[in-house]
Amino acid sequence: MSEWWTYSLLDFLLFSPRTYYRLFELYNLAIWPWHVLAIMLGLAVLVLWLRGGAWQGRTVAVILATCWLFVAWAYLLARYDTINWAASYFAAGYAVEALLLVWTGLIRNLLSLRPGRDVAGAVGLCIFVFALFAWPLIGRLLGRPWLQAELFGIAPDPTVVATLGVLIAADRTHWELLVVPAALVRDQRCDLVGHAITGRLVGAGRCAAGARSSLLEDALAASKSFAGLSRNGDRSVRVQGGPRRESEQALDLHSRWLQKLAVDEARRVRPRPSL
Repeated sequence: MSEWWTYSLLDFLLFSPRTYYRLFELYNLAIWPWHVLAIMLGLAVLVLWLRGGAWQGRTVAVILATCWLFVAWAYLLARYDTINWAASYFAAGYAVEALLLVWTGLIRNLLSLRPGRDVAGAVGLCIFVFALFAWPLIGRLLGRPWLQAELFGIAPDPTVVATLGVLIAADRTHWELLVVPAALVRDQRCDLVGHAITGRLVGAGRCAAGARSSLLEDALAASKSFAGLSRNGDRSVRVQGGPRRESEQALDLHSRWLQKLAVDEARRVRPRPSL
């Protein structure tokens, strides 16, 4: 492969941010009105958190496990897998977390939440409220339409973050429940933020490359014009008193070099097909 050095890290991105959020828009349209049920489930967790009760831990665990399974099946396997080969592995992680929630919270009844009076309870409650109410607004603040909003119980990221809030506020540390959400937050969120950043870099790079190509084209045109004028001058000099072949050869070499440089630049910044 003779042109391996022309590739950069941007060439290995699986999909662009625009493709991801367009996929999410179609996903939201396809599963409506499940969003209403997801919001009701999130509010139910919040009420159980504040009011307590004997069935608090079991009910919260069942709600979270249902949300994790739904995201794994409806989004990761059915849709995200079309643009990311690792989606099936993410879905397996979601299924494992759902089973662990059922085992720890429902069967063994070991999940109990602090009411928010101490530091851990307050931090966990704030994280859960942020994932439930503020997360859907982030996309709108960044200029994306409401159809691309990410909701708890529907989208992967707010579901994972809300679960982390619940686990932080638990009366005891459940390390077996923290491993999968922590790993998914690190992998998924960093991946999407990286795509957003590199997407902006790609746009800036293409603008800069376009500017460089325009400058090369202008320089090439000016060089050709200058070469033509010089050759006309050389003809007049040749008529008057002898040829200036060294000047002609230098201008020809300069024009050919600029032309080759422009062609190479155009090949390097050629637009790639987007999904």
